[in-house]
Amino acid sequence: PWPHRRFGGSSLFQAVPALNQYWHPWLLGGRADGEAGIGGETVSFDGAQVYAEKNWGRGGFPEAWWWGQAQGFAEPGVCVAFAGGIVHSGPIRTEVTGLVVRLPDGTVFRLGNPVISPVRADIGDEHWRLRGRGHGWSVDVDASAPIGASHVLQVPLPFERRNVAGALEHLRGRMAVTVRRRGRVVWSGES
Repeated sequence: PWPHRRFGGSSLFQAVPALNQYWHPWLLGGRADGEAGIGGETVSFDGAQVYAEKNWGRGGFPEAWWWGQAQGFAEPGVCVAFAGGIVHSGPIRTEVTGLVVRLPDGTVFRLGNPVISPVRADIGDEHWRLRGRGHGWSVDVDASAPIGASHVLQVPLPFERRNVAGALEHLRGRMAVTVRRRGRVVWSGES
């Protein structure tokens, strides 16, 4: 269950009306069993790891954003997700990154409130480096993926009723994460 029911992945910003973007990862470290029919072939995915989130906002995607998520760590329940971008409402603009971690013992926490638990993000076309601290937690994320393996996806512009090529998507990469609680390493892993 989400630890702070009042505020989700976007922290207290979820309560601010009329922002251009909100983000909430609501299923971290989930599991699924079943089958899928693909091109006349049946594929089984028993024990598959599952992640789900919700994105919403006024006017579609922000002018700049980044997102990442990883499972596939040595501990099957671990999940790390982050999302950031330029958030604005009228003349007020700021860059915000949210970072959510689900640890092997099921503990879930979020960093990313710009005042009390900020996350600094160094983002490029092939790398994502995040450093977040707050509430006694600190998290370092170093992720990378080669640009040659990326895909350009369409981004919807709802007010203009059209799409534009604008989202550089990496479907596979490497993510190393170190989590500390009051300065002591409590978990570290790589996916």
